[in-house]
Amino acid sequence: MPLPPTDDTIAAIATAPGTGAIGVVRVSGPEAVAIAAALFRPRGGSDVTSVPGGRFLVGWLVHDGEPLDECVLLVFRAPASITGQDVVEFQVHGGPAVVRAVVAACIRRGARPAGPGEYTLRGFLAGKLDLAQAESVQLLVNARSEAARRHAGIGLAGGLSRRIDAVQTHLRGVYAAVLATLDYPEEGVPDADVEAPLEAALREIDALLASARAGRAARAGASLALVWRPNAGKSSLLNALLGYERALVSDVPGTTRDYLEAPLELGRVSVTAIDTAGLRATPDALEEAGVRFARDLAHGADVVVAVIDGARALDAEDHPLVRELAGPRTLWVASKADLAAVWTAAELGVPGLVRVSAADGSGLEALREALEEAVVGDAALDEAWLISERHEAVLREAREAVIRARTAPDDLRGLDLETALQALAAVTGRGEVAEDTLAEVFARFCVGK
Repeated sequence: MPLPPTDDTIAAIATAPGTGAIGVVRVSGPEAVAIAAALFRPRGGSDVTSVPGGRFLVGWLVHDGEPLDECVLLVFRAPASITGQDVVEFQVHGGPAVVRAVVAACIRRGARPAGPGEYTLRGFLAGKLDLAQAESVQLLVNARSEAARRHAGIGLAGGLSRRIDAVQTHLRGVYAAVLATLDYPEEGVPDADVEAPLEAALREIDALLASARAGRAARAGASLALVWRPNAGKSSLLNALLGYERALVSDVPGTTRDYLEAPLELGRVSVTAIDTAGLRATPDALEEAGVRFARDLAHGADVVVAVIDGARALDAEDHPLVRELAGPRTLWVASKADLAAVWTAAELGVPGLVRVSAADGSGLEALREALEEAVVGDAALDEAWLISERHEAVLREAREAVIRARTAPDDLRGLDLETALQALAAVTGRGEVAEDTLAEVFARFCVGK
């Protein structure tokens, strides 16, 4: 997929579709100021072509003698703009017909419609930001949770790039030493310390990859499946976590036959909470289908919340379910904590337990914190997370190459280090990055960004 030309003038709507108070049309390229001068009539008769960068003017947009709208014109001069080119922005009233008319007028004056991500692409090619920062722009635009917003912002500020640079620094030192040994064997190049920098690089890569689960949850959300036997309090707990009545609650076993989904905010991340049918053997075909759904959902969920009646004595059916659901993704919860507890975590045979009451709210905050920790893991809140799937994939490639380099002979070690460095360069774009990779990255952006 070839990259679009970058030496012409482009125009696009930069605000979201629909009606709003303000609509922004952005124009970038060598003819941007000339197009603005042809369309804009400033109050006081200022000369648009001589306006310095970082200024704004108020006036009217006029096309073919017809007033389009009263607007504010912002002027940014090359190279001090988001694209490194001359850029103008028309801030007009946010009606869809208005902004479409402004873009059409710009195109009539010589601009072409911008494609997805073309403004950010031009900024990347002009050295205004690296590739990791450019992708953070799109992640920030699409952020659906506080965690996604925060860590896209850290990436935009260069947090991820600095961590990648640190890894590259370790690897480049080893790579230079290996090449010196291979290129000048007769010079008696002293043996360099290879193990320590490779270990340091691997630790940093592993730390970044450890944040990938949290990054996926921040970007796309996570799923929580509430499971256990009937009448354990799953539906009541879901309602308590949500703060409103989403699931029907009844003392009659088997009330929940299908599963229910509801969005739930857990501080830094957004999740989908799923109430499932109680797990039991039943002759009812419809309920049995719900039980199968429940097991499937538990198998595929990011976190399994096993909700066990804390006020009912354990019996022979509970322990097989513990063995079935046990695993690193499972959080054990004892419901009905407002009643006297009749069993312990040790009796159930589970590593930890959160006691909670949907009736009086006790334990809900502790459960929320435990759920958030189960989704996010131990990823540090103040460090860059891997939110992009592409970043995770290339870092895994780099990790495999570094592991090979630790035990490879010098001639093959050099090739492995080169592979690792190329993979890391694909994150930041500092180095050779295939044109089709750039085209794929920026094609995911919205038009106007």
